[in-house]
Amino acid sequence: MDPELEAFIPLLAPLDLSDPVTARKQFAERAAAAPSPDTSTMEVEDRTVSADPDVPVRIYRPHGAQGAVVWLHGGGGVFGDLDTEHPWAARIADLSGAVVISVGYRLAPEHPFPAALEDAYAVLDWTAGHADELGIDPARIAVGGHSAGANLAAATALRARDEQGPAIRFQLLNQPGLDDRQMTWSARNFTDTPWFNRDQIAAAWRHYLGSRPATPYAAPARAADLSGLPPAYIATAEFDPNRDEDIDYALRLLQAGVSVELHQWPGTFHGSQAILSAEVSQRQNAELAAALRRALAE
Repeated sequence: MDPELEAFIPLLAPLDLSDPVTARKQFAERAAAAPSPDTSTMEVEDRTVSADPDVPVRIYRPHGAQGAVVWLHGGGGVFGDLDTEHPWAARIADLSGAVVISVGYRLAPEHPFPAALEDAYAVLDWTAGHADELGIDPARIAVGGHSAGANLAAATALRARDEQGPAIRFQLLNQPGLDDRQMTWSARNFTDTPWFNRDQIAAAWRHYLGSRPATPYAAPARAADLSGLPPAYIATAEFDPNRDEDIDYALRLLQAGVSVELHQWPGTFHGSQAILSAEVSQRQNAELAAALRRALAE
């Protein structure tokens, strides 16, 4: 474990996902303690995307931005919202220079799959249809997110390919949860890792799937065909149950002819990039933004 990160482990007891309401409150308290981002170089606006039901979004518009990312927060599909994601969405916008459209998608278990994916896809469709209003190039739209949000980004890319939906330039997947089966070495063995461990992830999948069987749109690792998908940046953490399924997905994308940049971060754990005082976290966040900037450049 990176020594700077290790010092925070006593403060990062996993949230109790058997009680989603309490978990959301605890997560919001932790997020509120994060340093406030500098938004002086951008416009920040709350909007509502017309859908069934409507989807709240928060738009971060840096001056001179021409590309955009539909950004999906983490939280196991159970917790997280526009406010808890505010520090990270603003940083992505500031460091990448891209318009960030942060999505307040519906949460499980009250709204199991496919509710969150429907919300994410509706916002992608809205973004493409409102490119002129947003001041962006419709050919430079990415999808991305952390953890469960990265799952939604990958699933949105699959659905857009299958339905000939809006063109997606790039997918930015940070520590995605892609496989409900939890059969990889890291998923089976990381039972006591900080923040998110095997049991936490299993509980999140139970809430997210509800009574439905997992499909490729719920668990993208189940997709048999990964050809024709957008180029991807995939970041993994060494001590993360999701690590091996993410590496496997990156390899399968490559084998399907999709360009991939894969970055495995030594000494890190799931979500540790939120510990901004650690040098490795600063590098992780900078790399995510730099990958997005490169992908959306002309």
